[in-house]
This record gives sequence, structure tokens and C-alpha cells, in this order.
Amino acid sequence: MISIQFPDGAVRQYETGITALGIARQISEGLARKVLAANVNGETWDATRPIHTDATLQLLTWNDDGGKQTFWHSSAHLLAEAVEQTFPGVKFWVGPSIEKGFYYDMDLGDRKITEEDLKNLEKKMNELARQSNPYLRKEISKAEAVDYFREKGDEYKLDLLSNLEDGSITFYTQGQFTDLCRGPHIPDTGFIKAIHLSGIAGAYWKGDEKNKMLTRVYGITFPQQKELDEYLVMMEEAKKRDHRKLGKELGIYTMNEDVGPGLILWMPNGTVIIEELEKLAKETETAAGYKRVVTPHIAKENLYLTSGHLPYYADSMFPPMQMDGETYYLKAMNCPHHHKIYDAEPRSYRDLPYRIAEYGTCYRYEQSGELFGLMRVRCLHMNDAHIYCSKEQFRDEFKAVNDMYLKYFKIFGIEKYVMRLSLHDPEKLGQKYINEPELWKETEELVRNVLIETGVPFVEVKGEGAFYGPKIDVQIWSAIGREFTLATNQVDFAQPRSFNLRFTNKSNEPEIPLIIHRAPLGTHERFIGFLLEHYAGKFPVWLAPVQVKVLPISDKYIDYAAGVEQLLRRAGIRVEIDDRQEKIGKKIRDTELMKIPYMLIVGEKEQQDGLVSVRRQGMGDVGSETLDVFTQRIRQEVENREG
Repeated sequence: MISIQFPDGAVRQYETGITALGIARQISEGLARKVLAANVNGETWDATRPIHTDATLQLLTWNDDGGKQTFWHSSAHLLAEAVEQTFPGVKFWVGPSIEKGFYYDMDLGDRKITEEDLKNLEKKMNELARQSNPYLRKEISKAEAVDYFREKGDEYKLDLLSNLEDGSITFYTQGQFTDLCRGPHIPDTGFIKAIHLSGIAGAYWKGDEKNKMLTRVYGITFPQQKELDEYLVMMEEAKKRDHRKLGKELGIYTMNEDVGPGLILWMPNGTVIIEELEKLAKETETAAGYKRVVTPHIAKENLYLTSGHLPYYADSMFPPMQMDGETYYLKAMNCPHHHKIYDAEPRSYRDLPYRIAEYGTCYRYEQSGELFGLMRVRCLHMNDAHIYCSKEQFRDEFKAVNDMYLKYFKIFGIEKYVMRLSLHDPEKLGQKYINEPELWKETEELVRNVLIETGVPFVEVKGEGAFYGPKIDVQIWSAIGREFTLATNQVDFAQPRSFNLRFTNKSNEPEIPLIIHRAPLGTHERFIGFLLEHYAGKFPVWLAPVQVKVLPISDKYIDYAAGVEQLLRRAGIRVEIDDRQEKIGKKIRDTELMKIPYMLIVGEKEQQDGLVSVRRQGMGDVGSETLDVFTQRIRQEVENREG
């Protein structure tokens, strides 16, 4: 008999060799029909793999990330089976699951997959899925595996095998398809009920442009057709909300090859949004006791050696510059500069917590293939701040930062979010992480306790901490359910020691502070990209680049319209006048397309009565009123930052 411990702490006895699926069946047949995989002693396993030792067990369904990833990786194998039957002689490289769905890279020789082929492959995959063929795992020797793929003439799998150790190799077979794979996989193909092959792309073998270009087929699958239908609707909506498309249409930002890839040129409309976000951040931070600082865009190499960013972070920094016999780097992060500001004067416990903030410009050398609109750039403007505090003050300071996030979520209508607590990997101490095992344990526990006490939803992820301490990555979801990484909140126990930072405590002794790195609004680039998609370009009044457009019905009323514009401008409203010789219907349509919150239409009646006819974005005509009444109302919306 073996002992199996469940997530709730319960322990039950089972016969040796029982599978997770077998355990699920003993609980209920309904549960067994939902189980896709299992977490056994911290590893994701096939639900059909026998368990021979005492173990912890979590059954994974579609609602678990591990379940989804297993489902999609299994779907990649189903795609490969359909391709192999459709294009005999095809050779496969890798077919992983990704954030949403999966892909498989393949060598089709001189043949090409067309859009029509994708439809036929979907049909073939559905046909194979209905056969409910089990995914069968087989441990195999390296020699047998090499013989198998050598006979098939598959140099891609032979290359993969060259990096594997004997005794660690497994094959998986479903139906007539066999692949080299670590797994895990779902119990059988019958779980896959809805299939969509979403695209074709080229991909160099091993990501090296010197190698052959392979064909990459993307897809996504679901356990129910309804879920696929909802996903496709969301994808259509996402296309309309694409921040790159909206950014161009609304005059938010542009990019130019003469300037360089990943370097954003903010246009006047985008600059308004930046200034409003900075205003919000500065108001919030001033009220929370932060002091503002400004630091240079470059620094000597020694600063980043002291901080530890070199050599850990060198690949993400621009190449060094040589000047006056010194090596300089473009600033990739603000923290070392802020530490020097802290260290510029003696500090005592009376100075703590010491909070300094900066919208600092940083430069990061993202790989060209990773650049993506506003989401991955090479020049970024970060809502950065650092809090220097004692260990006793840590809880309150860390909680205050989380409360600041929650305030921002409310302002921007972000309803779904989760804090991802990123921890270190003990096996990589001294390599990826500062080699201070006790400090890691202590600070991770500090952060975990604050999250638990404050009731903030969070998950833990091993091996994604910063090199100097644990961190929280803030995951948010847009109005249509797309996930974004907004910002980070990090604890640092290493850099205070590296920079020899101290404060004099109440016993008149030197003490090392803790540092909290935080950036609740992330960067202008990423956050505005998120907001464009979240609001579909229809910004709330306080954030809209142009808040009001005045539309004279004809040229006879331009002078009255200009007077309205002037009065609104004096009241601090961002306003423009459309004095084109166009019909009023076209002016209204064009203003709607620019997603301006308010239109004021003025003609003979409005001029005679001293009124404006008001139209609201998305609502249409809301009636006529005096300019004073309208001005008071819009100013209140702006001051309250209403959605």
C-alpha cells in the first residue's frame, strides 16, 4: 500500500501502481471524466501513469493551468498525427503548448500548407479525436530511439536525442503517431472536442536564421465547442482592440526606422495620456509620503557591478560605451541610482521609511524578434520608486504598496487580477540568484504573510524571483479577458549589502535596511498599450486626449463655436473645433471614430438660446444645456476620474 496526500492535507491508502485517474474514479466518475493530468510530488504526470511510492497528489482539470497545458500539448501531437497522414514523409521538430494553445514546427520538404489545408487538417484532427485513442507512454533506451528515427530519416528528432541521457527517454503514441516526448499527456484524444488551427508561420530550426526555415502551424483546442465559440468571438474583439491598430488610428504613438526599432515616438495625443498618468501617480505618491528624484540616463559600469546587474543582466543592456578611459552603460534600471541618493546623507531610524519616486527613463536591449508594439520596447518610462525601511516597518510598507495597486485597479476598472509571488530556485543559488539561502527563506515568508493577511489573491511560482529577492508580478485582465503583466513589487535584501547602505537604529547602532522596489503603473508604454485594448480606445473623460469636439452645423456658426471652444479651454478642458466645410453627419461620424467622449453641436437654435447640444460617445444625443452646466459636469467627471 502507498499513502497519497491530497491538497487539503487528507491522506488515504491505495494499492501500489494505482493511477491518478484510478484515484479520481474512486472519488467519483464525474470527477474522472474531468481529470486531464496530475501533479505528483510537484511534477505534472499523465493521469494514467502508475504511482508506486508515497506521494502528494493534485488532480488537474481544465480549470488548472497544468491541465490546460497538458491538453494543448496533447493537441499538438494530434495535429502532428493529422499532418503525417495528410503529408507523408513530413519531419517534426518540436510541438509545445504556449500561453494560449500550441504549435508544431515541421519540415514539409518542398510542399506548403495553405489556408485550405488548415481547414482539412481541422477535419482530420476532429476525426482522429473522435476515435478516443489513448496516449500511451513508453520508456525506451537511447539506442532504440536513435534506431527508430534513423530509420525514418528524421534528423530533427535525432538532434534532440543527442542532448538526452539514456534512461530519461520516453515515446508517446496515440493512434498511428509516435513521437519523442517527455509528456505528460491527457488520457485519450476523446477529451478534445473543439479544434481551431489559427495560423501558419515560418520558423528557423532552433531559432537560428542560418538554419532551414520550418513551417509552424498554430492551433488551439477546447473540451467544449461552446468555449471555442466564445474564444473566437473574443479574438475578433481583440483584433478591433489591438493597441497597435488603435495607437495609429487615434494618433497616440508612431515608430520610425530612422529612429530605430522598439523606440516609441509619442504624438500629442499620447503625450496627454502620459501627462495624466504622471499626474495621477504624483498625486498618489505625494499623499503617501514619497519624495521625487531625477537620475541620469547613463552610469559607469562599476555601479551595475556593485548592484549585481552585471553580469546577470548584461544580455538585456545596450552595449557599453567607452569615454575618458571609463566604461558607461545606458541605464536599464533606476534602482542603483536611487541607492546612491539614499547613501548621499547619513540616515537614522527617524528618516525611515524613506520613499523616493521617479518616472525614470530606462533602456533595455530586447531582441528584435521580441519587440511588440508598446508591450516590448527598448526605451521605457517607468513609474518607479524605492522604499528603504526597517524589518519592523516592512509589513506596513508592503501592504501600503498593495493598497496603492488596488486603488489604481478601481480607477481603471480592472476587476480581475492576481499577484504572482515569484520565488527563487534553491538549486540555482549562486548562479541565477544571490547565494543567501536563509535570507531568501526569511524574505519570502515576509512577503507571503503580508499577502495572506491582506487577503490579496495570489499564486506562488518557483524560480521566477529577481536575482536579489522575491517579487510580486501583478497580472491583470482587460475588459475582454486578455491577461497582461502590469507591474512588479520586489523585496531586496542583497543590494543594501552590496551598496553598504545603513541607518542608525534606536540603539544607536548601524543596521541594514530592506528595500522595496515598486512600479504600480509599470511603464507608460505597457500600461497605455493595455489601456488602449482595455477601453477599446474609448478613454474615460479625464484620460481622453481630446475631451470635447465642438461641431458647428455650418460656417455661419463658426464664431459661436469658437466662443464655446475658448470658454471650455479657459476652464481647463481639452477641446477642439471641427470647422471643416463638411455636413454635420460626417463630422459626427468622424468624431465617433476618433472616440472623443463629448460632442457639442451648435447651430441657429443653440446660438440664439446660448446653449450647446450634447452628444456622448456611445450614447448619442443627451439633450441641450447651457455651457456653464456642461462645463461643471465635465469638470466634475475629470476631477473624480470617473470611468
